[in-house]
Amino acid sequence: MSRVLHRSGAIPPIAVRGEGIYLHTADGRAIIDASGGAAVAALGHGNRRIAEAIGRQAAEMAYAHTGTFSNQPAEDLAELLLHDEPGGLTRAWFCSSGSEGNEAAIKLARQYFLEIGQPQRCRTIARLQSYHGTTLGALSAGGNTMRREKFLPILSQNHSLVSPCFPYRFQNDGETDAQYLDRLAEELEAEFQRLGPDTVMAFIAEPVVGATTGCVAALPGYFQRMRQICDRHGALLILDEVMCGMGRTGTMHAWEQEATPPDIQIIAKGLGGGYQPIGGILIGDRIVRALQNGSGGFLHGQTYQAHPVACAAALEVQRIIREDNLLQNVQAMGKRLETALVERFGNHRHVGEVRGRGLFWAIELVADRAGKTPFDPAQRMNERVKQQAFARGLSGYPMGGTIDGTRGDHYIVAPPYIVAAAEIDAIVERLGDAVDAAIASV
Repeated sequence: MSRVLHRSGAIPPIAVRGEGIYLHTADGRAIIDASGGAAVAALGHGNRRIAEAIGRQAAEMAYAHTGTFSNQPAEDLAELLLHDEPGGLTRAWFCSSGSEGNEAAIKLARQYFLEIGQPQRCRTIARLQSYHGTTLGALSAGGNTMRREKFLPILSQNHSLVSPCFPYRFQNDGETDAQYLDRLAEELEAEFQRLGPDTVMAFIAEPVVGATTGCVAALPGYFQRMRQICDRHGALLILDEVMCGMGRTGTMHAWEQEATPPDIQIIAKGLGGGYQPIGGILIGDRIVRALQNGSGGFLHGQTYQAHPVACAAALEVQRIIREDNLLQNVQAMGKRLETALVERFGNHRHVGEVRGRGLFWAIELVADRAGKTPFDPAQRMNERVKQQAFARGLSGYPMGGTIDGTRGDHYIVAPPYIVAAAEIDAIVERLGDAVDAAIASV
């Protein structure tokens, strides 16, 4: 019996130890953690240097409330992340999760417009098949139908949704990339007009969509077009890099590959690599100046904001990424992962697309490759692959509802930045066997 209320209701295996890319269970199995959980464990498991940094900080000072104090780990972490003011981002605010980061970003956007005398701005626009967190504000702003459905009556109505940039599923036959981008831009413009352009605070999007659709990157030029529309109407661009940022896609910030810096950026998973709960937002200078010239501060605070031990862990993670040149390994092993996945699944009759960037890849599972026909949701194909993979010593990140919240299945592979070539090969081999076994079980 377990007194923990588990996600699925069933009692999962107990993980007792982690080492490198492996997790070890209480019953003696060694499992390749091929997705770092939910793309979290960026440096793998059992890193003694990070554990020692956590211990030192906990022994020195575990907690100091930010209503009265700052702390050195938070100051040092912010300086490390923002010393060169990437994309004009100049300040950081730290919390305990990506959901909290999205909540803070939405509230900061609202306060910014109050500070500059535009109180009518209270709406956001996001995208269908997006995910910005599970707390009520973040869930309201997102487009994950499956996660939202049961809570619709208590979600805010100040958030609306437009189509995602998801070429495999939603670019029309015969439609060029330019025509598709024009259509998406026209849709966003129309939504601004429907709501009233001067009522919109921000457009919120993931540069590479993670859990909901499985590592979908936008077409080149898409984010530049969205930024132009936001700028024309005086709205902010908020980029949610909780899953795809902090080096996961091969650059420290996923927006670097889009040449489109945001006004507010949400960060989390790769920030602390799972060694402590931590998330945050990076804030553009014009927003900082508006607060400084107005009320003077951000009217939002949490008990564990900028927690010293969490910040110390994240600081050590970020130092290791830089000192060990791990972004180079993300790029090199990312290419190997792409090649291996394409070789194994590129012509697989039940894999519609292999997609991703860096060490952030997914396969979309289909009943019929030629027609892009999804499996019947009742077959729970992503769960079947999960079970077959786990039986072979592999843990990834499967999800259903890829297309519309109900139909579609995908499986994400997002190994730690320290992954080696032989480990990449083992991941793809085990996943290939798992997919074939799952298909055969239908």
